[in-house]
Amino acid sequence: MNNRPTFSIVAPVYDEEEILPAFYERVRAVMEGLGQPWELIMINDGSRDGSLAIMERLAESDSRVRVVNFARNFGHQVAVTAGIDHASGDAVVLIDTDLQDPPEVIPELVAKWREGYDVVYAVRTQREGESWFKLTTAKLFYRLIYRITDVNIPVDTGDFRLMDRKVADVLRHMREHNRFIRGMTSWAGFKQTGVGYVRRARVAGETKYPLRKMIRFAWDAVTGFSYFPLQVMIYLSLGLAVLAVIVGIVVAVLRLTQGPDFFGGQATTIILLMLLSAFQLFFLFIVGQYIARIYDETRDRPLYVVASTRNFDEFPNVERSQRVPPIATRESVERSRNGQ
Repeated sequence: MNNRPTFSIVAPVYDEEEILPAFYERVRAVMEGLGQPWELIMINDGSRDGSLAIMERLAESDSRVRVVNFARNFGHQVAVTAGIDHASGDAVVLIDTDLQDPPEVIPELVAKWREGYDVVYAVRTQREGESWFKLTTAKLFYRLIYRITDVNIPVDTGDFRLMDRKVADVLRHMREHNRFIRGMTSWAGFKQTGVGYVRRARVAGETKYPLRKMIRFAWDAVTGFSYFPLQVMIYLSLGLAVLAVIVGIVVAVLRLTQGPDFFGGQATTIILLMLLSAFQLFFLFIVGQYIARIYDETRDRPLYVVASTRNFDEFPNVERSQRVPPIATRESVERSRNGQ
C-alpha cells in the first residue's frame, strides 16, 4: 500500500487478548469488502495480558495494522484520542475491540458519509447481555446529559462512529485532559446523522467500565460540557433561604401560641447546622472539581506517553506533525530531563 488510506479504523485495547484475533478478522473482512485502502490503528492502553504481543504479530503479518503502545494506562478516551492523532485516512471510524459494536455496521456508516454527512454516529436501538441496572443507568445518563449540557449530544450513542477528516482535525486541536469524545464530536458541529444498530453482548472477557469508572466518565461528561452543577447551587441556596424563613415564622408562631418552651433545646439547631454544613461541603466539592480540571489544563502535560509504535514509519504524515502538538515519547521525556 503506497497511498494514503481512505479509512482509518481506531481501536483502543485494554486486556483484550481473547478477542483481538476475531476482531481483526472481522474488521479485515468488512474493510476489504469496501474495496478502498484502509488502516487499523490499535492503541495498547497499558494492557496487562498478552494483548500487545498479539497486536505486534498482527502488525508483522499485515502492514495495514498499526500499533501505538502507551507507556502506561491513560484511559479509554485518551487512547481514542491517540488513535485520532495518528489516523491519516479521509474518514476515521472509532470502534471498541470487544465486538459489542459489530464491525459489520461500518459499511452503513460509510454509506451515510458518502451521502455527505461529516459525522455518522451509531445509535444503540437494543443492548444485549446487559443487566437492568446497566440499562437503566445508561438510559438515565444519556437523557441527563442531553438535558443539562450546552451541546446537542444524541441519546443512546457511544464512541462508535465515523467522522470525516476535517472533524478529526478539529478534535486533534482540542487537548483538554478530561475528555468526553462523543460530546467533543457534537460540539464540533458539521453535518451529523445516526445509524441504528443492535449492541451485542460480550463474547469474552469482562467489561472495562465497572460502576466506579462509569461514575467518573459521567462526571467528566457533565463537568466538561455543562455548568449546571455550579448553577444549581443558587437554586438550592434560595430554597434553603425560603425554608429558613418559613421555619422561623412557624417556630415563632408556635412559641407565641404554645409557650416559650416549645421547640426548646439545641437539637433542632444542631440538625439544621448539620444539614447546612452538608450542603456547603457538597458544593465545595463541586467547585473543587472544576478547579482541579483547571489545574490539569494549566500544567500542560501531554495527554499520553508513547513507548513504541509499529508500521507508522513507512507512511510518515507530514501534515499531522504540523497540526498536532508534539506527542511525548519515553526518549523525548528523557532528553527533557537531561536538558537537551
